[in-house]
Formats: sequence, C-alpha cells, structure tokens
Amino acid sequence: MATRRYPPPIANISDNLLEVKNLTVDFISASKMPFRAVEEVSFVIPRERTVALVGESGSGKSVSALAIMGLLPVQNARVAIHSKIEYDGRSLLSLKRSDWQLIRGSRIAMIFQDPMTSLNPVYTVGFQLAEMLQIHQRASSKDAKARACDLLQEVGIPEPQKRVNAYPHELSGGQQQRAMIAMALACEPELLIADEPTTALDVTVQRQILLLLAELRERRRMAMLFITHDLGLVSEVADHAVVMRKGTVREAGPVRSLFANPQDAYTKALLSCRPSVERQGKRLLTIDDWMTANSEVQPDPAESGHTDDAKQRSPNASSDALLKSDEAPLLEVQNLRKVFKRSGPWFKNDDFVAVENVSFQLIRGQTVGLVGESGSGKTTVGLCLLRLHEATAGKVLFDGKNLLNMSNAEFAAYKRRLQIVFQNPYASLNPRFTVGEILSEPLQLHGIGSGQADWEKRSLSLLDQVGMPASALRRYPFEFSGGQRQRIAIARSLSLSPEVVVLDEAVSALDVSVQAQVLNLLKDLQKELGLSYLFISHDLEVVRYMSDTLLVMQQGHVVEQGNAAEIYSHPSHGYTQTLLAAIPKMQEAAVL
Repeated sequence: MATRRYPPPIANISDNLLEVKNLTVDFISASKMPFRAVEEVSFVIPRERTVALVGESGSGKSVSALAIMGLLPVQNARVAIHSKIEYDGRSLLSLKRSDWQLIRGSRIAMIFQDPMTSLNPVYTVGFQLAEMLQIHQRASSKDAKARACDLLQEVGIPEPQKRVNAYPHELSGGQQQRAMIAMALACEPELLIADEPTTALDVTVQRQILLLLAELRERRRMAMLFITHDLGLVSEVADHAVVMRKGTVREAGPVRSLFANPQDAYTKALLSCRPSVERQGKRLLTIDDWMTANSEVQPDPAESGHTDDAKQRSPNASSDALLKSDEAPLLEVQNLRKVFKRSGPWFKNDDFVAVENVSFQLIRGQTVGLVGESGSGKTTVGLCLLRLHEATAGKVLFDGKNLLNMSNAEFAAYKRRLQIVFQNPYASLNPRFTVGEILSEPLQLHGIGSGQADWEKRSLSLLDQVGMPASALRRYPFEFSGGQRQRIAIARSLSLSPEVVVLDEAVSALDVSVQAQVLNLLKDLQKELGLSYLFISHDLEVVRYMSDTLLVMQQGHVVEQGNAAEIYSHPSHGYTQTLLAAIPKMQEAAVL
C-alpha cells in the first residue's frame, strides 16, 4: 500500500457525522447482577473520514458499535439515561423500531467479523443482496438482481453474473467478506461500520480488502468506523484512532501523532506486544507485563517469568543447532499428495489436487512453519498428517513408522502423540459440553486418570496453563470470547501430553496481548516438554517468531523452504516476496 496522505484536521464540529457522548452500557446477568461493558465512552466520526476503535477482546469496541446500530439485545442490555448517540444531529437512542428500520442499512451499515455467521446459508448471495434493495429502495425484482451483479463487480468478485447465484459456502473467505461489503454498500450508506473485517483472512486477501474499503470510502464519500485489535491495520486505514480498554477510552487522537508519541501506558503497551524482527529472540510481553514493568513498582523476574535480555532464551536460540543436527527427525513427510475426487456428470475428471509433492522433516523440540494464502493446501497437509484426511500418496513417518498405511487399530496408539488445534474455536468446541467436560473427555477416552476428581484436577491445571480462571470449568463455550475459546481449545490439545501439535491458525483470532500469552505458553511448553509444532498461519510475523524452518506454499506446492530467518530476510521466490510485502507496516512509536 502506498504511503498514506493524512487529511487536515476537522476544524468545525458541524463536520462530524456521528457523535457518541458518555456512552455507558450495562448487561444484566441471570443473577440480576449488572456487568458494565462500556463506561462513559465519547468520540466523534467526521464526515468522509475513518476512525478506528482499537483494543483487546472485551474492551467494549463491538458493544459500542452495536449501540450505534441499535442492535444491543433488549432483553439484558441497558444504556444509561445520560448517554447520547447523535447521527447528523438526530438522537439515535430515542428512535422507535420503525424509525431504526429506515436508518439501519440505508444510512448506517455494518460489516460483521465472520461472514459465514452473517450470510444466510440457505439463500444465494444475489437473493440476499436483492432483498435489501427491494426492502429499502423499493426496487423491482429485475432491477434488484441487476444491481446485485453491479455491486458484486464493484467489490471485485470475479464473474459476478455467475457468483450472484452462488451460495455463501461456494465462495472463498475473501469473497464472502466482499459479498458482505457489497450488502453493506447496497443502499449507499453515509457511515460504514467494519467490525474486524479482516481478522480471519490471509495477508494478501487482507490487503485487498483494506484497499477495497479505502477505495470505496473515498469514491462514495463515506465515513467509516473501523474496529480492530491490530494496530498495523490502524496505521494504514484510519485517520483518527480511539484506544479502548475494559470499556473505557484510554487515549484518542490522529493516528500519525498517536503512534509517533503515545501518551497512555496502555497504548504504549499495545505497540510493544507484537512479534517483530527487531524483537526476535526476546520473550513477548503481554499488556499487563509491560504496564507493570513500566510502573513505579518493578516486578520480580522470578514471578513474572521474565529475565533481562542477556539471560532471555531466544525463541530460536537452538535453531541452527537443530538444523545442523544429525538427530533423526521425529516426523518426516515424504512426497505427500492429496487429490479430492469430484463426483457427478458435470465434473468429467476434473479432480482437485490440493497438495502435491510436499516433503519436510520435523525435529523433536522444533517448529516448522507453514505459510501461504487461503487455498494453498496448508490445512490439508496438517489434516493428512493426523489422518483426518486420507492422503492420496506419500509417506508420513513418525518415529520411522508410516502412519498412512497403518490400520485404524494400529494408529489409535499414535493419536495421543499427535494433536491439533483447529482454526475456528466456535466450531471445534462442543456447545453442549461445559469446559470441564471438554477437557476431561480426551482423558476419559484414553483411560488417563483415576476418576472424576482426578480429571477435574488435571482440567484445572490445563486452564491455569493457558491463562484461564478456575471458574471457567463449569461454564459453556458460548459464555466466552473468541480468544478465550481458542485458549480452551489449546488446553484440550495439551490434555494428552502430545509430542507433535498441529496449530492451524491457532492465534489468528486473538488480540495482541492474548496472542503474546499463547505464543509464550507454546514456547514454554516446547522447551519444558520437548514438543514439536507444525505451525500453520497467514501471519508471517508470528510464523517468523515461532518457527525454526519455514515452508511457503502456493496452490498445493512448496515454492520455498529452509531456515525461517533466512527466508524472511532474503526471500528468493516471487510469491514469498509478495506475501512479505503484504504485511501491514505499522509506524513505530517513539517509546520503542
């Protein structure tokens, strides 16, 4: 993305499209005890400008956006009487339901984080677009369908005449998000709210979506509220940033000055917690670590888990030794191939080759990083290793024995030694089980432990390892944020004390502080237990921090392979160079 040109500051308050004043939101629980999610939050969104709401999970960003959209649950959400949300001089909090229907979608629109939970799976994309146009603009069926095709073309979806009849599951993740953007823009709103619109996308698709949003905002002369936990994105898309923590605004100002000279300790902490090349070899700081270390009371290194730089263990300190070691690999993949058969008369031998001729070695205690765009075959490789997909050809040697030609009975003994953390914790955790049941189920199935008391003790230990409170044991997955659910999924993968863990985008949905906790945890466990990781991710900075060796995949093939540091510093393949160029470049703050 080209160097950003920042607009001049807004001088006149009449130029503000939306004003939020002293927004306070309480949620009433089943026990009638209120939980304050947002407290005295104030900010403005000028016309034709982009304002970013930044903060960790649970900071109140999405609650603030839902309040603006009038989408807070009426059953248990309470907005304080003194709170004000004024849109173009009109109070939104006093609107009747019928008035909201005239504004929501037509003047204010929202793009939600996960398009697959926002798009209706039983209707085509074109039907859902046309429905909005028919409701809000009274368009005829014919005109609405034609306009739907135009919108899909505008947001960059190829072959819009065909895609208009596609169902959501037939689109890639990036195309689903583009379809959501098309729906949000259908009625030409003046304010677009984008709630974490690129969180689950790989870096190149993320860059495309950011460019698209910036282009559409400028072309349509909209204002935008961009919600994210990624400060790198803020520096590229926003003019003004509002930093939130625990429901309150900690700092606000123009992005350029906010990043160059942050005033609040929390903003400084956010800027300091991301993995980067400059901090390679250092343990990642969490938000609380940083704020404690920079307060008047210095933490005890023995208690905080940190030591001075000279004594810190480099995450890749043993990489060279491992790479040059003659030690036999714990896991060796040879010429792995996976072909998905397509049945039906319309395919005519059009089988899909997802993985072709992939080979690598994984040494005990080492991490192999696997990067590439969506559809490159990364996840398929991981699933083939665990026999969750049946490989078409090749070998997976574990301790010298080929896992792929074992019977199910023979392979059962290896299931404890290989585990996986899936990408989507919303789908991988059983919603009918409590967290305690989720963590104890693997122990029961494999005959580990002496009974319920022992299983509960082990489950509590696992929760503590991943930074979750003991009270989580009796609760259900829906009661937790996305980041908390992913930590529960990681705890479950560790319940059987595995030797190899496949981490499939395990930290992609986490904010910077929780991500730092999890990455530190994974490093600690690797050092203590000798774990080996296959680390699959689209976040190249995280992969660089975690990995000893790196494989870059494109369309099922490995296009570059070798030492992670060398590839990151001197990529030889054009595709690798493209991936690295797509990483958001965050302006460095003066405090770093």
